[in-house]
Amino acid sequence: MIVIMKQDASEQDVRHVVELVKDYGLKEHVIVGTNRTVIACLGDKRNVDKGAIETAAGVERLVPILAPYKIASREVKKENTQIKIGLNGFPVGGTKIGVVAGPCSVENEKQLMYTAEKVAAAGCIGLRAGAFKPRTSPYAFQGLGIEGLKLLAKAKKETGLAVVTEVVAVEHIDIVAEYVDVLQVGARNMQHYPLLEALGKVKKPVLLKRGMSAQLDEFLLAAEYIINAGNTQVILCERGIRTFEEYVRNTLALAIVPELKSKTHLPVVVDPSHGTGHSHLIPAMCRAAVAAGADGLLIECHPDPEHALSDGAQSITPEVLAQLMTQIKAIAKAIDRDA
Repeated sequence: MIVIMKQDASEQDVRHVVELVKDYGLKEHVIVGTNRTVIACLGDKRNVDKGAIETAAGVERLVPILAPYKIASREVKKENTQIKIGLNGFPVGGTKIGVVAGPCSVENEKQLMYTAEKVAAAGCIGLRAGAFKPRTSPYAFQGLGIEGLKLLAKAKKETGLAVVTEVVAVEHIDIVAEYVDVLQVGARNMQHYPLLEALGKVKKPVLLKRGMSAQLDEFLLAAEYIINAGNTQVILCERGIRTFEEYVRNTLALAIVPELKSKTHLPVVVDPSHGTGHSHLIPAMCRAAVAAGADGLLIECHPDPEHALSDGAQSITPEVLAQLMTQIKAIAKAIDRDA
């Protein structure tokens, strides 16, 4: 349930209700909104005296949370959550659309630094690249590991871009968090609950990708694992689902973007690279994603896609990225946003 406080409720009133909620064995989650504060109460409510809470000083009313995902729900927070990333604190989830681009994998210093410079010049807010790569085949390139993280940190220092990279195991979290700004959970790990709970204890944003066969509720419940463990900085990423189609790598389900925006206050970004698997489809799907209401884009960009060590077929060139950014800005303006 949600405890909605009155507009003139004092901090002392809020603290009193929080203590009352704890007395009943519930876990509290305080959300300070534009006009008022609400307190989400999580746990077994069978022995809770709702009347005692409802009549406490400063309380306006109690409202049940109907969605299975509690804290991520619009029922708990009406306003969009904005999550600041990078040294410049770009607010993902605001009116401005953020684009993060870069190669699938960190291959070497020359490749990464050149791409980072082009990504920054195009007007992107972040650099994406994998240091640890979970691959379908055990014989495929698995990434440079810690050396890749160090190169990402160097690119960040020289360009000012926020850095996004995937964390594939619980034991990697601390070392990855030391070097990057946003920790990504890949589609294969969306329901790796020990990893999600561990990321809930990190004080850095988490970009959560939708699983290949995950339904909307499962996607949001995965986000809830992270939030419930203590980290409210979750960015949702639609990256396509597996269907019967074969002309694309995955089917990019863009209808989920406006549906997510209606059900959750969390930012929503789209990855058209994994969502199509073909570089010639990426610009069109980027434009469509922005028009559908996405808060940002995650794009694979490589200076020499034909010789990329991973996912070259779904990587656009820096030249295409620069052209695409101009188109994105035009579409953003048409829907009263900016890019």
